[in-house]
Amino acid sequence: MRKIAASLFISLDGVVEDPADWHFPYFNDEMGAAVTAQMADTLVLGRKTYDSFAGAWPEREAEGGEDAGFAASLGDARKIVVSRQPLEFTWRNSELLQGDLVKAVTELKNEPGGPIAVSGSVSVVRQLLAAGLVDELHLLVHPIAVRKGERLFDEGTDSVPLRLIRSETFSTGVVYLIYGPAEATAAGEQ
Repeated sequence: MRKIAASLFISLDGVVEDPADWHFPYFNDEMGAAVTAQMADTLVLGRKTYDSFAGAWPEREAEGGEDAGFAASLGDARKIVVSRQPLEFTWRNSELLQGDLVKAVTELKNEPGGPIAVSGSVSVVRQLLAAGLVDELHLLVHPIAVRKGERLFDEGTDSVPLRLIRSETFSTGVVYLIYGPAEATAAGEQ
């Protein structure tokens, strides 16, 4: 079975919305290596994240700058886009997810192939976490309280038990945390 790793830039107060507004001062080679290591041959992306990526990475690849190799890897990856609307794709290897998200991703996990990455796309990540389909949750926690915007974990009734697999602190103060699923105890503790 293929493994799904979801990754997000997140602030200390849990905000994941519009990281372009607060993320870049903390980006360095350490974070670049962590992000590159998360690359997979299949990506599942929400429509907003796809639109953002498709609006930037093909151009960066064509320009041939320092991140052209990473841009080419993104372009070469199979990109499965979650949207309730029909879309016309201009970026190679892009396709619309057909049917129910949980059912389609479950089938995708059972196909032969390498790891599957989910980048950004908070609503997709939430649904996949709730369905127990995320094998690893990669959080790059930035040392800033954004104080407004959508948070990874919204108000809800169900807890999401996780266990820490690995952590690393970057020189910028960003903490890279990798979590996996954990079993909840009767008291809700780990």
